[in-house]
Amino acid sequence: MKERIVYMGTPEFAVPALQKLLDEGYDVVSAVCQPDRPVGRHMRLVAPPVKLLAKRYGIPVLQPEKVRTGEFEQQLRDLKPGLIVTAAYGRILPAGVLAVPEHGCLNIHASLLPAYRGAAPIQWCLIRGETETGITIMLMDEGMDTGPILAQERIQLSQDMDAGTLSERLAQLGADLLPSVLERWLAGVMTPRPQDPDLGFAIRPLKREDGRLDWTRSAEELHNRVRGLTPWPGAFSWCGDKRLKIHRTRVCTDPEVLVAARGLEPGTICLCGVDAISVACGSGVVDLLEIQSESGRRMHCRDCAHNYRLGQTMGGMN
Repeated sequence: MKERIVYMGTPEFAVPALQKLLDEGYDVVSAVCQPDRPVGRHMRLVAPPVKLLAKRYGIPVLQPEKVRTGEFEQQLRDLKPGLIVTAAYGRILPAGVLAVPEHGCLNIHASLLPAYRGAAPIQWCLIRGETETGITIMLMDEGMDTGPILAQERIQLSQDMDAGTLSERLAQLGADLLPSVLERWLAGVMTPRPQDPDLGFAIRPLKREDGRLDWTRSAEELHNRVRGLTPWPGAFSWCGDKRLKIHRTRVCTDPEVLVAARGLEPGTICLCGVDAISVACGSGVVDLLEIQSESGRRMHCRDCAHNYRLGQTMGGMN
């Protein structure tokens, strides 16, 4: 008989692992998500993706505002789980909750721990220009992603991968890794490996204002920032009185454009080409490939380059 599992997760990243548990026949007795949140101009309440999947399978859903309460702990005890599995739940679990299941609490984390502990590991590894990342399945403790490691899987990062596509890939990678880890962990044949404290570091959550691009940075830094900020919170810049959301870029390698950009102030448009709008940076040039004005739709720059001109500058307005 499969172990009774409580699954804790909230966003789309957490959906593939829950689906995998259901496909593998595990007895998921409840899903725990953060509460429905208001979204959009009309602030309509929207259920988290994990809740929607659980409801399709008739799985009871708990959505506590707080997890550090005796009421929530008792709700978990009443479910009698042998194991809790979490993925991007969004809360640190207290000792009382961690102690409920006989076989502990396992977390699927989107980095190669001990690096990138905390929120937004996918975004920050791209922003910082990492060439590889991966998934860690760990045994949880009371710290922020500090528990011992059960398994890891690595992947290489391409220069055109953004946070949205990377999140999808890592979510599936974690889901695919989970069944073998559960089988060995529940059989008692896995030994958790403590994290190396000398290699560990945490990163902060992202805020909307992190999306504003600083054109005095290098072309590589700006390209990596756009990758890491897409789709949320989104990279943006001002061009005159227009606020532009920047969806996709590349580092310019065209020698003629690089020569034309020499001596220009960072943020100056140095080419409105057939497939890109090129902008001078603190060093190098970034090609804007897809942008979006506040009142418009997402467009490839080849379709809107005629709206811009050489010498215009990015930045400016607050």
